[in-house]
Amino acid sequence: MPDRSAAIDEQAVLDELYGLRPEGFTAARTRHATRARQVGDRALAARLTALRRPTSAAWASNQLVRAHPEQVEPILRLGEGLRRAHRELDGGQLRELTQQQRSLVQALSAQARRLAAEAGQPLHEGAVDEVEQTLHAALADPDAARQWAAGRLTRALSASVDLAGTTSPLAPAPQRTQERTRTKAGAAERERQGRIAQARRQAEADAREAAARADAAATARRTLDAAEADLDRADADLERLTGELRRAETAQHTAQNTRREAEHRWRLAEAAAEQAQQEAASSATRANSAEEAGSA
Repeated sequence: MPDRSAAIDEQAVLDELYGLRPEGFTAARTRHATRARQVGDRALAARLTALRRPTSAAWASNQLVRAHPEQVEPILRLGEGLRRAHRELDGGQLRELTQQQRSLVQALSAQARRLAAEAGQPLHEGAVDEVEQTLHAALADPDAARQWAAGRLTRALSASVDLAGTTSPLAPAPQRTQERTRTKAGAAERERQGRIAQARRQAEADAREAAARADAAATARRTLDAAEADLDRADADLERLTGELRRAETAQHTAQNTRREAEHRWRLAEAAAEQAQQEAASSATRANSAEEAGSA
């Protein structure tokens, strides 16, 4: 049973974690997860352990929301207007709102770059591009807007529908074709969100299993910590090498395999040790029998 007198405010912990610079995230997450286990709240410990460290772009986007909350509502209103103009095929309004979109995204990305520099975490050009991509996603997708406004992103967001537009008139596509396109896009987005939710549920289940094994074997826990460190390094590689996503995913997969292989070797070693003890006992028995037979 969790110790209610020492209950942990999960939302306060999340606010703290996603306000930290990326390099401080992992240590703070481990500290809070350890405390949750100490007060008996294993479910919270598992949720905290499953949290991912934000990339530089996600961290900068979070800081933008925290430092300038007054900018959230204009983004939400502009996004709603853009989506309405897109649905109604209002070319004139869409062009006007698109110009506002460009100006607002540029201003906000400049603010994010300045905030990051002031915090001693300057953004490289790829991260600035991802901040702008996140802002465009918040304008294009209401779900993305809610995620951005919460200030707890771990990765840059991508727009499911492109509302960036151009200054040219809309193409004269038939209304039915437009509706079918939007329907397919919506179905594809729901399917993608379903896959993400399933992946997150699987990640949480894996984290709970890891926590249970940690209580059973200190050696396995140390191996898991090493694997998490490898995973964090892989995440850092993923951020720096934005054009080499597959390499970073391979590193992540390798870290997970390392943990499984280490656990497998540990189990084999214990089984081998037990078998060796049995064989030693059998050898001692045979030696005693031979000695008795010699004495006779």
